[in-house]
Amino acid sequence: MTKQAEALYQQAGEQFAPAIARLARAVERDAEKARDLEQDMHCAIWTSLSRFNGDSALKTWVYRVAHNVAADHMSKAARGPKKVPLEEIEALPSNGNPESQAAERHALGQVAELIRTLPPLDAQVIVLWLEGESGADIAEITGMSSSAVNVRIHRIKALMANHFSNPQSKGAPQ
Repeated sequence: MTKQAEALYQQAGEQFAPAIARLARAVERDAEKARDLEQDMHCAIWTSLSRFNGDSALKTWVYRVAHNVAADHMSKAARGPKKVPLEEIEALPSNGNPESQAAERHALGQVAELIRTLPPLDAQVIVLWLEGESGADIAEITGMSSSAVNVRIHRIKALMANHFSNPQSKGAPQ
């Protein structure tokens, strides 16, 4: 590993480690497996930085590598004997009332479960969007066109809105 690659990894860790951890927890509900997935993402980023030549932003490179590892993990899990729904997402503590906190945790759990039912590319797109990435950045990270990303985001948001306005419909688009 060159000094430049080490410096890039250090920079990537400082800037993107929290987002990588959130992605791992969004993809994998089991805490131990999520930590393993996060570690796999960091290993893949570490080894890939020797090939980073600056043609894209460091953020794009890191997110693409992390999302590719997540997609591989999701694909392997889908081929497994049974998909286990995500039960909850780690929520930030707040001083609000316990009932609203429980309702918020329940809603976040439903969002996470819905994301886990999506095809891997759709899950990647919506997780990146929820992380605050722009459509153009998501397109660069996933290799899709900006218009395809925007259409997917719109459809997934509509699916989620329908899920919450009509709780009896519990399906993801195929």
